[in-house]
Amino acid sequence: MADKRDYYGVLGVNKGASDDEIKKAYRKVAKQYHPDLHPGDKEAEAKFKEANEAYEILSDSTKRSQYDQFGHAAFDQSAGGGYGGGFSGFEDFDISDIFGSFFGGGFGGGRRSSRQNNGPRRGSDISERVILTFEEAAFGVKKQLKIYRVEDCDECGGAGTKDKDGKKTCPTCGGSGQVKNVQRSPFGQFVNVTTCRTCNGSGHVISNPCPKCKGKGKVKKARNVDVNIPAGIDTGETVSFKGLGDFGHMGGPKGDLLVTVVIKKHEIFERMGTDVYVTVPITFVEAALGAKVEIPTIDGKMEYEIPEGTQSETAFKIRGKGIPNVRNGVRGDQIVKVVVEVPQKLSSAQKDALKAFGDLTNEKNHKQRKSFFEKVKGNLGL
Repeated sequence: MADKRDYYGVLGVNKGASDDEIKKAYRKVAKQYHPDLHPGDKEAEAKFKEANEAYEILSDSTKRSQYDQFGHAAFDQSAGGGYGGGFSGFEDFDISDIFGSFFGGGFGGGRRSSRQNNGPRRGSDISERVILTFEEAAFGVKKQLKIYRVEDCDECGGAGTKDKDGKKTCPTCGGSGQVKNVQRSPFGQFVNVTTCRTCNGSGHVISNPCPKCKGKGKVKKARNVDVNIPAGIDTGETVSFKGLGDFGHMGGPKGDLLVTVVIKKHEIFERMGTDVYVTVPITFVEAALGAKVEIPTIDGKMEYEIPEGTQSETAFKIRGKGIPNVRNGVRGDQIVKVVVEVPQKLSSAQKDALKAFGDLTNEKNHKQRKSFFEKVKGNLGL
């Protein structure tokens, strides 16, 4: 685990950061290193995956608490942890026996860990990614995803054995899944509780294992699942679908399906929060005289009144034509920036008309330029 960076450092937040701060930090890092923005960049891809891993832990209160207490070792499968397996190296210690060995008893005895390997456990979560169009993200969409999840073996019904008599209580631990070793020391009696090696903590042994799952009771299967992506979702955000993850152990609940969204770049629209930005070209005549022009929106085309004398790069706000807020459905605005196009390849008649127009406005323009240069000279002390 030495090569893993601190999850808080990965997202650039302090250890005491709130859930909102962690979410905002994750979205920022995910956007910065998203593979779609860095095609073929292995370093960016690695940092994107690292950010996803950090957010998966820190956004879950239970996992975050475990990480704060034990660090990366809390999720090291080789150390007996992992997302679904608990921490046998820590939980197997009988605290009452430790106190009893130092203080001569008085705390009771035989208290078992509340999370034994042979008890019900929640299934693991499954993480997937879905790519949406700009419009799908704006208005929501139903998507079918192909996932691979751990399910009960349909051959043995999750029992792990071919027949009902093939599964028996472990003779070593008596079905507890744990073995206690008592050691004496000058301070008294020390009890060390470890996972039973005979049954690997399951509490039972199988003499006639199921050939399909090889006695595990679980198999990995491909499934097509339909998920509803809510309107207003943004790149880097994750939607949780309860109960679509791996099956639980010993009757425990299923895990969840976590779907992270990536939005394709649109040809003309750009998104900032719930606002939509678009640039629209207009003619010199339309800018000078004002006109009704056709404006593209995510709802379709609409007419918009451009006022007389509009300058190039002017921005107009159309309220309620933006992206719906993913939480309350309130839509943002559309910001329309108009750009005046300079005509090219003019005919002789058009050039003559423009020259005539220039002559009509030349005196006024001359006065404006003179006034401008006088201001410049005054500011420069000339």
